[in-house]
Amino acid sequence: MNSTLTAGVDEVGRGCIAGPVVSAAVIFKKGIDTKLFKDSKKISFKNREKISEYIKNNSYYAIGVASVEEIFNFNILQASLLSMKRAIESLSVKPNLTLIDGNFAPKNIQNYKTIINGDEKVKIISAASIVAKVFRDKLMIKLSKKFKNYSWESNFGYGTKAHLAGLKKFGITIHHRKSFKPVHKILSK
Repeated sequence: MNSTLTAGVDEVGRGCIAGPVVSAAVIFKKGIDTKLFKDSKKISFKNREKISEYIKNNSYYAIGVASVEEIFNFNILQASLLSMKRAIESLSVKPNLTLIDGNFAPKNIQNYKTIINGDEKVKIISAASIVAKVFRDKLMIKLSKKFKNYSWESNFGYGTKAHLAGLKKFGITIHHRKSFKPVHKILSK
C-alpha cells in the first residue's frame, strides 16, 4: 500500500428543503481510472450511478448522514460538517491527508485541507461527491414512494415548482426541514 493515503470528502443536499444531508469519504485503491470523475452535478443521473459503482468497487469509501432533526437542531452547516465527520470516521482505512470540499472542516479531524470548489478541481473530491449524490438521490427516490405528492423521485428534495406545489397542497412531512424558508413559511400560516 502506498505511504500517503488521501481521502476526498464532499457533502450533498445542503440546499434541499427535504431529506438528510449526506457526505461521502473516498480513498482510491491503486490503478483506479479517474478520467470520468467530475463534479457530480455535471454528470447525468444514469452515468452517475455507473461511475459511483466503479468508484465503490475501486476505493475504500464510507457514507455519513445527518438527519433532518440534526439540521434543525444544529443548522445546515454544522449538520453538513457532522455528516462529513461521520463519513471520515467510518472509513475502514485511515487517511494521512483528508481533502474536504468547501472552506470548513469538521472539528477534531487531523491533517486536512479545505478546497473551495474541490469537487471541480480535485478528482478524489469529485469521486466523493458522486458517491454521496447517488446515495442521497436513491434515498429520496425511496422516500418518494411513501410520500408521493412532492416529486422527490425527480427533484430529490430540492425546492422545485412541483415540490413547492406539493408543500402548499399537502403540507409538510417528517422529512421536511422546518427551519428552511419555504417550509417555515407554511408552518407560520
